[in-house]
Amino acid sequence: MTNHVHLLATPGEPGGVSRMMQRVGRHYVRYFNRVYRRSGTLWEGRFKSCMVAAEEYVLVCQRYIELNPVRANMVPGPSNYRWSSYHCNGLGKSVRLWTPHEEYLSLGNNEDERLQAYQSLFKAHVEPAVTESIRVATNQGLALGNERFKAEVEALTGRRVTARKRGPKRQAKAEPLDQDAKQFLL
Repeated sequence: MTNHVHLLATPGEPGGVSRMMQRVGRHYVRYFNRVYRRSGTLWEGRFKSCMVAAEEYVLVCQRYIELNPVRANMVPGPSNYRWSSYHCNGLGKSVRLWTPHEEYLSLGNNEDERLQAYQSLFKAHVEPAVTESIRVATNQGLALGNERFKAEVEALTGRRVTARKRGPKRQAKAEPLDQDAKQFLL
C-alpha cells in the first residue's frame, strides 16, 4: 500500500516474525535512508501483529491482504497491483521469497487445481465483519480464531489474546467493618 505493508508470515521458530521485522527495520531503513539521502526512522512505531488460526483464517487473511488495494480503489483487481502476492497465489508466478502455506496447498492436488480454486475465492469480497475482526485483532495484538484456539494461545503464551469488555472495571464491594475494626479506625 502507499503508507503500510501487510505481511502474512508463518514463523519457522519461536520469535521468528519479531526477529524478521527487527532485521527489516535495521537493514531496509539503512538502505532506504542511504538511497534517498535522508536520516531517521522510516516507520511510526512497532509493527502490529496477531496470531492466526491457520485452518480457519489463513486464506481469509490472504484474501483480505490481496484485496486491500482493490478496497482502496487503487486497482480494479488484485492481479493489477504490482506488489500483490496474488501473482503467486492466484496466477502461479514463482517468487523466491514466497512459500505456499499448507492451507493453500490443500486447495487442489496440482498447481492448476489450486490456482483455479484460489481464483474462485475472489468472486466475492471479504465480509465487512470479517474485515473488521482482522483489523481489530491486528491492531490490538489479539488472536484471530475460534474460542478454543484463543484459549490455547493464552495457555501457551501466558498472555491475554482476547478482547476485554470496554468500559470501567467493576469495583469489588467493601465488606462491612466489624466492631473491632471500627474502634481501631477511630
